[in-house]
Amino acid sequence: MEVVCTNCHQPYPDVGVPYRCPTCGGIYDYLGVIPFSRVAIQPDQPGIWRYRETFGLPRELQPISLGEGNTPLIWDKAFNRSIAFKCEYLNPSGSFKDRGSATLVGFLRSRQVEVAVEDSSGNAGASFAAYAARAGIKARVFVPEMAAGPKRVQISAYGAEVEAVAGPRSNATEAVRREAEHGVVYASHAYLPFNIPGYATLAYELLEQLGKAPGTVVLPVGQGGLLLGLLRGFEGLLQAGEIRAIPKMIGVQARLCAPLWAASSYGLAGLQWVSEGPTKAEGIRVVHPLRGDTLIRAMEVTGGQFLAVEENDIMNGRDQLARRGLYVEITSAVVWNALFQVIGQALDPLVVVLTGSGLKNP
Repeated sequence: MEVVCTNCHQPYPDVGVPYRCPTCGGIYDYLGVIPFSRVAIQPDQPGIWRYRETFGLPRELQPISLGEGNTPLIWDKAFNRSIAFKCEYLNPSGSFKDRGSATLVGFLRSRQVEVAVEDSSGNAGASFAAYAARAGIKARVFVPEMAAGPKRVQISAYGAEVEAVAGPRSNATEAVRREAEHGVVYASHAYLPFNIPGYATLAYELLEQLGKAPGTVVLPVGQGGLLLGLLRGFEGLLQAGEIRAIPKMIGVQARLCAPLWAASSYGLAGLQWVSEGPTKAEGIRVVHPLRGDTLIRAMEVTGGQFLAVEENDIMNGRDQLARRGLYVEITSAVVWNALFQVIGQALDPLVVVLTGSGLKNP
């Protein structure tokens, strides 16, 4: 699979790990559809690496795995509908990010990276720290000061160095960019595309668990990596003839920081009043999603939509899910009110992705 700059179309270099195009500053992405083949699945490989033929990584690379993937699909009743809750919070580090970290860190290992930095509000940093430890890579993670304490403790426990940055989430990104300017590898889960094939494995698993494609998938969206990975995964399944149509995707944001919802609902004018508001859904507090244009176009083409949820409804959602035995972090809980908003139009099978563990919130 070829990776190219989305602006000047230069291919990703054969050596080094630039986080953006050194020619024009553009963002890298995969060119074309991620190919899927049922006969290429390798069941003897650990975690999501049974789908390694879709990753585009060297065949000789040893898998970087902690047993990610294979998360439960729990059925329950809500709003007079049967709903399948995909429990991504039961991944090794407690979030869906492990799928992306497995392939991203695998790529870093293939480039002989020994030291790398990342920025995160918590989950991506914890996941990166875990997989970096597994790969023998020394990690430093920049986090906003408001990041939940348990997440910061978790990052440190894996042996990574934690750098707390004052101010909003975006300040942590600026701090780590300055590090990258001095030659340190920036293993960005937002800029680099190498986590996307890992997220695509969620689409393959849903097909296996349901026996058919979902009709509707509801999930939280910040940078949108998981949403983009799911769309790419379903595109590959469609191209391979495994499914007949791409499911309707419902991307959910917190109203206090909902740029994708604002842009898709009101156009460029909607972005004028988007702010990095103090939402409790810290994991999706991203005011400038780097692949926002790509996501909005993809949702328009496939019939998906973005929704926004108020703070009180987010907290109520956390409680409602917990009463069903599904203990998720506040960020994941945005899906509950979104379900209420779309339940009348959602197609079966209806899947809701629960992205992070409640143990990560103080």
